[in-house]
Order: sequence, then structure tokens, then C-alpha cells
Amino acid sequence: MKIEKFEDLEIWQEARDLCKFVFSITLSDAFKKDFKFRDQIRASSGSIMDNIAEGFERGGNKEFMQFLYIAKGSCGETRSQSYRAFDFQYLSNEEYPAL
Repeated sequence: MKIEKFEDLEIWQEARDLCKFVFSITLSDAFKKDFKFRDQIRASSGSIMDNIAEGFERGGNKEFMQFLYIAKGSCGETRSQSYRAFDFQYLSNEEYPAL
């Protein structure tokens, strides 16, 4: 299959799933009270898919790679925030490994 648009990229599809999952778990009462942290983890997870899309749309491999590195950084940020969310007991024992 030829990849013609960023939506065809499996990595973007997985980033989208992660973003949707983060959004759904941050609807809990614990996250609702900590709106700054909630917004931060939502933004970092959204940044993953957005940077993949932006890099792809730039049209060049060199720029695409640069945006993939930025997306990787956002993924690390989301992962770090997931530790914090678990430590603050915003995530259950079931949600944490899934994230």
C-alpha cells in the first residue's frame, strides 16, 4: 500500500489512539480537579500525532525525520506524565499499564 497521506501512517494512527485514550482517562474526577496537569498531558499526547502529521506534510524526508524526533520527545513527555498520574493516584492499576 502506498502512503499518500499522513492518515495512512500506522504510527500516526497509534498516536491518535493514544491521544483518544488520554482524553478519555482524563475525564475522571481526579483529573478534572487538576486541570493544569490534565491539559498538559492532553497537549503532549496530541502533540505526538500533530508533529507526525506536520512532518509528513512538509514533503521532505529530512524535515519529516526532524518532526518525528519532536513527536518522540512529546511521547516521552506523555510517558513521564503517566508516571506522575499513577503516583498521584489519578490512574488505576488497570489504566496505568494500558497508557
